[in-house]
Amino acid sequence: MKIKIIQSINVIDKLVKEKSSNMHTKEVLRQIFYGALRAVDPYLVIKKYSEKIRMEYERGKYNSFIVIGFGKASYLMAKGLEDCLLDLINKGIVITKYGYGGILKKIDIIEAGHPLPDENGIKGTEEIINLLKNTDEKTLIICLISGGGSALLVSPVEGIGLDEKVGLTNALLRSGADINEINTVRKHISKVKGGRLAEIAYPAKTISLIISDVIGDRLETIASGPTSPDSTTYRDALDILEKFGLIKRVPRAILSILSEGKKGLIPETPKEGDPIFSRVENVIIASNKNALMAARDKAEEFGLCPRIISSQISGEAKDVGSYLASIALKTKDSPTTFPQCLISGGETTVTVRGRGKGGRNMELALAFAMAIEGVLGITFLSAGSDGTDGPTDAAGAIVDGHTILQARHLGLSPEAYLKENDSYNFFKKINSLFITGPTGTNVMDIQIMIIEKLCNNL
Repeated sequence: MKIKIIQSINVIDKLVKEKSSNMHTKEVLRQIFYGALRAVDPYLVIKKYSEKIRMEYERGKYNSFIVIGFGKASYLMAKGLEDCLLDLINKGIVITKYGYGGILKKIDIIEAGHPLPDENGIKGTEEIINLLKNTDEKTLIICLISGGGSALLVSPVEGIGLDEKVGLTNALLRSGADINEINTVRKHISKVKGGRLAEIAYPAKTISLIISDVIGDRLETIASGPTSPDSTTYRDALDILEKFGLIKRVPRAILSILSEGKKGLIPETPKEGDPIFSRVENVIIASNKNALMAARDKAEEFGLCPRIISSQISGEAKDVGSYLASIALKTKDSPTTFPQCLISGGETTVTVRGRGKGGRNMELALAFAMAIEGVLGITFLSAGSDGTDGPTDAAGAIVDGHTILQARHLGLSPEAYLKENDSYNFFKKINSLFITGPTGTNVMDIQIMIIEKLCNNL
């Protein structure tokens, strides 16, 4: 159903009447979001590769088939693999986030801490290491990697304790460092990150099936690149700590390791050209781009005019929220076909200065809502594809021109909540949280906005 120009406050209800009785704009946004998730369903995408894996196993005449994995999507990936290749699998160990697991027949599922690592993560990683040490060149290892793997696959180098690792991770997360910077540091205090897991597995054949949760799908950044060459150095790690003013806050043991590495007293992470990578194949099987294209297709089903803005949205969340709002406002005032659906994805950061509770998607949505206060015809959703935004039970938030007006009517100051990094409690009080529960996948964040050509503001 294609519509050229519609100028009615009830445009979306009319537009999707045939799709769902009286479905309103926010419900359309939800359905578009869920449509995006279906395209990156770990269970479904992994099954597409199962026959290729079977062919590799038979062609290589391997004696054993091992499955390892780590990340928020690793359970569903493992389930898809086991359902297709149960007859080949000898043993498997997968680490996922609490609440994201299940029970499989041949693959052990271990739940552990995320975004901050815990003892279960260390225990599970040690089990994976021990399993890999007993492999040889006639072993085929399928490594299932997805977002969250950096926290879940955890094995600090000798001399660094879990508390010190957690403290460093928390400081980096709160500093506003992006995922590339955070993982550069984590790789250089780990026994398994930055290609070192591939080093342990060598000379076995390793095929890593990867669901990307980083901008640009950089292999060395996804889950801190445990099976890929690492281009970063100890010097880079120290420079990042200096950049964010963390040198004096980092435990002495961590600084000592990084300093010795910088001097060449400790071996660097494996680099491009290292023979261990001749036995490794890294394959990205799903990414944010796949989700955004599916969102575009779903929007078309509802008769919207969709356009993907970018799959590489990054920067401070509140600044990105204001930027996306400016695009929405310009689009609303432009001579284009309506209703429009603008779609974007990526991963922003939050520099935490307040004591509130929230996440990057909710902070982004709050800034967006403030920029469109009182404007009719713009509705916006920002959410994490994993169903989690920061240390909360929400994936993100849905806002429109009424959001800030409603809050002010209740005596809430959006400026104060934003300053305190308390977006979760702000949206909870006005019932604008977007809660999905664990989705089983993770391809960064998704933003969707629907823009109608309405003539009046509130």
